[in-house]
Amino acid sequence: MNPGNYHRKISALWSADVAGYSRLMGDDEEKTVQTLTRYRDVMSHQIGRHRGRVVDSPGDNLLAEFSSVVDALRCAWDVQQELASQNGELPENRRMHFRIGLNLGDVIEEKGRLYGDGVNVAARLESLAEPGGILLSGTVYDQVKNKLPFQFDFTGEQAVKNIQDPVRAYRVVMGSAIPTGRSQTQSKRRKLSRSGMMLLLAAAIAVMGLGFYYWVTLHGQSLSGRPSESSALHQPLSQRASIAVLPFKNLSGDSEQEYFSDGITNDIITDLSRFRNLLVIASNTVFLYKGQTVNVKNVGQELGVRFVLEGSVQKAGDSVRINSQLINAANGAHVWAERYHRAYRDIFKLQGDIVQAIVTNLAIKTFQYEQARAMRKKPQDLQAYDYLLRGYAYYHLRTRAAYSLAREMFAKAVALDPYYTDAYIGSGMLEYGKVAYGWTEFPDKALTSAFALGQKALTLDESNAAAHSLLSSVYTFQNKYDLAIKEGERAIELNPNDSGSFNELGWALLWSGRLDEAITALEMSLRLDSSGLENTGWHLGIAYYLKERYADALNTLAEGLIRRPDFTGYHIALAATYARLERPEEAARAAATVRRLDPFFTIDSFGTGFRQAAHREAIVAGLREAGLK
Repeated sequence: MNPGNYHRKISALWSADVAGYSRLMGDDEEKTVQTLTRYRDVMSHQIGRHRGRVVDSPGDNLLAEFSSVVDALRCAWDVQQELASQNGELPENRRMHFRIGLNLGDVIEEKGRLYGDGVNVAARLESLAEPGGILLSGTVYDQVKNKLPFQFDFTGEQAVKNIQDPVRAYRVVMGSAIPTGRSQTQSKRRKLSRSGMMLLLAAAIAVMGLGFYYWVTLHGQSLSGRPSESSALHQPLSQRASIAVLPFKNLSGDSEQEYFSDGITNDIITDLSRFRNLLVIASNTVFLYKGQTVNVKNVGQELGVRFVLEGSVQKAGDSVRINSQLINAANGAHVWAERYHRAYRDIFKLQGDIVQAIVTNLAIKTFQYEQARAMRKKPQDLQAYDYLLRGYAYYHLRTRAAYSLAREMFAKAVALDPYYTDAYIGSGMLEYGKVAYGWTEFPDKALTSAFALGQKALTLDESNAAAHSLLSSVYTFQNKYDLAIKEGERAIELNPNDSGSFNELGWALLWSGRLDEAITALEMSLRLDSSGLENTGWHLGIAYYLKERYADALNTLAEGLIRRPDFTGYHIALAATYARLERPEEAARAAATVRRLDPFFTIDSFGTGFRQAAHREAIVAGLREAGLK
């Protein structure tokens, strides 16, 4: 190796291969290759969603790299859950089980490829893992044992070729995880509880990213770290008082209660979001800090906020303790702090007291109707509330199996409280998610069901912003843009801080041809939630392109592509953008990637959802210049 062409670094790595691959190929080569291709797509999507990258994928093997060992394990877990779900639909003799080995170690990178002991250890662990299982090195275990809700079994020390010392190995007990509502990054997220259903809706935008590309190309038919540096994010935030609510720590000592502390955080974020004179950073962004030791001043600078709320939750039996403190991010001074010890039945009043204290201490000008919405009581049945939070936790695992469990939780919540608005919205978002992920053969039926559930929620509470935003997303999918815009604007009127509603509105405005308004809405969505770039970036990039702001389009699309390297839509938009910037070699490379990811792509089928024919033609012209047909 030329020393000038490589560098060393510490990386989290996982190596995966198919158990019994030779037998599968011997039985039926064609079906085995089809299944392998489909399962690789699942893994690539999850790796991108968890901020990793595919390093290499020869034969039935795949090597992936992550900057975070927590992201690496979460990704491996999500992959195995999703593949197990898909295997359930195959005959037993055709099921394909991957083994995954995880390691954290030193590697050498040269031209994107990785070498060294770190890679060798991951490969050795993969060979020792059970089919459908995950095996960790001791270095991984030491980092994740107190950060993720998994159980681990020590399997002994393993010898690795050319490495002097044996490697400690730990097996992840599959089925041991209690959903925390944060399977991702990373990605992937928003609020779900009583007023917090905006979390569930906004999270579905990430779900929609995969299916929305196919909707654009096929007339609505679906087929089966830290804040970004996006240029949109560098625009000045509103001069309103601004706050970030960091994830409340779970002090119960029980990882099963993680969903509860997350739910409390989401509730407070949503309640604060209803005050139009207060700018509140979205939960998907603040949850990037979960489990990390943070400097409040740095958080304030990174998120562009003046105040930060920290807290902890301890639930024991019928009592709840919550400690909270409001901090001036500029100087680290404590503005307000309080300890609460209440009966669990008073949890909703306790949350209201915290919100009221923040509003009072920040001297926020409020309106009576805002106070009423923010302090509205939650369901009388606490068990229904608990089912809702559990449903939210399962929803964020983003697998078919988890969706089934989430549906069960929401149904139980409705059974206990037939007037529980947010449970109906949760069920509606699951129906919508099936369409966006391509998990249904009857998308029209699922959209009709999602719409009916959203309408049911509005009959119970017309002022529920999440219900209006759900209807907006369904209308957009159905090309009913005027109705989508109306519902999106109503959602923002009711919750002026929800990034998901701005995103939904921006999508509808873009496809309807109102480009300037679309850009304003999409940029605002990114200011409120920088983690939404992986999906919002595509639409914002297209809007910039149509306004002939090609440099802005390139920057936004390139940043989004880092988050979603397997999303064909980004490569399509980049091909056209490079062509218009007169960068033919890069345009050709992007076009080649489009053909590789989607061999059936044609420019005739792309962008048929645009209301204005001139907008579609502008993109098609760029695609032709890039060499696509």
